[in-house]
Amino acid sequence: MHKKVSLLTILTLAISSFSIWINPVRADDNQNWNTPVMTLGTSLSTSQRQGTIDVLSNQIANKNFQKLTVTGATLVQYLNPAGDNFTNNSGVWSSALIEKTAKGSGINVQILKYNGKNNITTITENQYRNAALTAGISDANIYVTSATPIDGSGALAGVYAAFAQNGDHLNENQVAAAQNEMNTLSQINQQNKSQNGYSDTQLNNAVAQAKSQMAKIGPNITVNQITNIVNNTIQSNNLQNIITANQKQQIINLLVQVRDSGALKNGNFKQQANKLSSDIKSHAQAIINKVNTPQNQNLLQQIWTSITNFFSHLFGGNQNQPQ
Repeated sequence: MHKKVSLLTILTLAISSFSIWINPVRADDNQNWNTPVMTLGTSLSTSQRQGTIDVLSNQIANKNFQKLTVTGATLVQYLNPAGDNFTNNSGVWSSALIEKTAKGSGINVQILKYNGKNNITTITENQYRNAALTAGISDANIYVTSATPIDGSGALAGVYAAFAQNGDHLNENQVAAAQNEMNTLSQINQQNKSQNGYSDTQLNNAVAQAKSQMAKIGPNITVNQITNIVNNTIQSNNLQNIITANQKQQIINLLVQVRDSGALKNGNFKQQANKLSSDIKSHAQAIINKVNTPQNQNLLQQIWTSITNFFSHLFGGNQNQPQ
């Protein structure tokens, strides 16, 4: 009898171990996430480090948090696979605080001012959110700041490292796709930031909507389907006259990489993509409505009318016409 019990016990333990092996621990299940993780750039001076801790810790009620130093080696590990050229000696100033939230709450990012100034010069809040989604992050508050003007890549690498520290190792292909997405959207944003009727919010809303629609179709979505989705989301965000053919192809390419990374195989991706698209759209609606006015849609027509009126007046038009 004792031998049978022992055999049954061993079999049960073996099955339990196998179950854990085939179902890796998720951040949602990891007790370590009861405490937020603060990532701190290794290049911060003593005073900057304390100032960064003060700025980030003010966002949480419980002042208990884990600390993680982000170095050049961290940048190499998480960002270089996407084509960046960081070295182990690269400086890191941008820092982050990652706080896991309730299931279904989505990904929220807030860039915090340091001494009254936003020092994240390149990456926007919505770019961080889109990249986090692609990387496989879900349901988290992410706060970002920097003591000195910098693009913000160090904070993103820190986010990835924080998840790894807490036992939630992100898919390397998804992380590479996320970094490529970050670089692509940042570049497109810089190229169009002075364009009338354009905003980074519209661009990221278009990409978030595209991901949401891709998730509905699933991992077998074709390039033609992705192309049609991109055309539609660019149109719905009133970017059809701003985004160039080359920029559109870049967006298509990055979304194909998202598909190939395996992101669409994760059932949670669809829910998170829907939440992100909904959140960005709700904040972007005022901007989209503003640029969707007849005045902005018919800008060229207005210019042409002004030109014809000028020459009409110049060559003897009705001088009593209302001005």
